[in-house]
This record gives sequence, C-alpha cells and structure tokens, in this order.
Amino acid sequence: MNLVIDAGNTCVKLAVFEGDTLIFRQNSDVQNVAREIKEICDHYPKIKRGIIASVGNLDRKVMSVLTVFCEVHELTPSSKTPFKNSYATPQSLGVDRIALATAAFYHNPKGNSLVIDAGTCVTYDVVNDYGEYLGGAISPGLHMRYKALHEQTSKLPLLKPKELIDYIGNSTETSIHSGVVNGICQEIDGVIDQYKSRFADLTVILTGGDMLFLSKRLKNTIFADSKFLLVGLNYLLEYNKR
Repeated sequence: MNLVIDAGNTCVKLAVFEGDTLIFRQNSDVQNVAREIKEICDHYPKIKRGIIASVGNLDRKVMSVLTVFCEVHELTPSSKTPFKNSYATPQSLGVDRIALATAAFYHNPKGNSLVIDAGTCVTYDVVNDYGEYLGGAISPGLHMRYKALHEQTSKLPLLKPKELIDYIGNSTETSIHSGVVNGICQEIDGVIDQYKSRFADLTVILTGGDMLFLSKRLKNTIFADSKFLLVGLNYLLEYNKR
C-alpha cells in the first residue's frame, strides 16, 4: 500500500492506494495533518511507502512523522518522470504540474492531453503524443479572482461563487459574478479551443477543487476526474522506486 500526500495552497489531500486502486481519501488542514497521517498509518498497517508533493508551506514535522511509518519520497523537479520534460526551466516546474503530467501520460499514453487543474490557480499542462511535456499556462483561480476584486478596490464586496442567472449583471453583485464566473469559463473554453487547433484528437481532463462548479458550465467536452493528481502521485511513487 502507498500513502499519497498532496499539500496544496489551501488544503492537504491524503490518499491510500492498493496497487493502482484508490481505497481511501480525505482532506485535511495543515495544523492536523501530522495527527491524521498517524491515524491513517495505524488503520492501514500495510502502508510501506509514501510520497509528498508540497506547493504550500507544509511543516517539516509532517515528513518526520511519515518516515516513522514508511519509506518516503519527496517529489521534486529532480524526481524521475515517465515523460520527456521539455519545459525550458524544469527546476521551476511545480510538483503538482509534474504529477498532473504523469497522470496524463498514463491516462492517454499515445495521444495528446491537456490537463486543467482548477484550484487556487488554474493551471494548463499539455503532454503530446510523443510522451513529451511541453508546458502550458498559469492563471488566477476562481476564488482568487473574487478576492482580487475585493482587495484591489475600495468598495467591491467579497463574494463566493454563485450560479449565473444571466451573463448581463444588473447589480454590482451580479456583475461581479458574471465577470468572474463567465470570465473564467470563457477563458477555459478559449484555451481548450486554442489547443484543439494545434493538437489533433486532444483529450481534455479537468480536475481540482473547483472542478464540479466549472465542469457543467463549459461548452467543450471534458473528462472530469477529482482524483487525477493523486493518481499521478501514486504513479510517480511507483516509478521512482525503480
């Protein structure tokens, strides 16, 4: 069994895999993650290896706790990957994007894939049909856009995502919702169309915390998978034990 830890900007995701099968997952906050790792390892004593991918500020004591229970691989840009990395600055490539590219490589090994991770940021990552990671894009996520409008102005309120009744806002609040929700969906659909014009038979995967909210609002056909990054981390753990 493998323990997979994805420490993002807003929460920590914990998962247990038996082979390629996900058998347990939960979200945690940074303050409680060490205790929850111990509880998971006590509940699943067959866990022998773990992997940590952190883009946030995960306390080093989490690593110390994990090493008590299993052999640990900390994912870095220097970790081995199954794809060819053609990123111009590979040492600056986020570990979350490495995991997503790995999952895309195994999900569609002989095709072109675009992975969109809608979390704190929206990241776009493409792996081509030669098994080559090319890069992509990074833009503000859904909640970041609401927060920016509030914090960078003197009077606009801080709102939470809401269903659009009409894309023409008839009040300040509905105008904000239209600008943010309609804007991010138009962006994602536009990026997908750009990549489709360049890559034949493109498979598009949407994942991340805002996946469910956004998926039903996109016009493009996508494959939605909330566990895509975790699966990629599990593949990387297996790949790096060689």
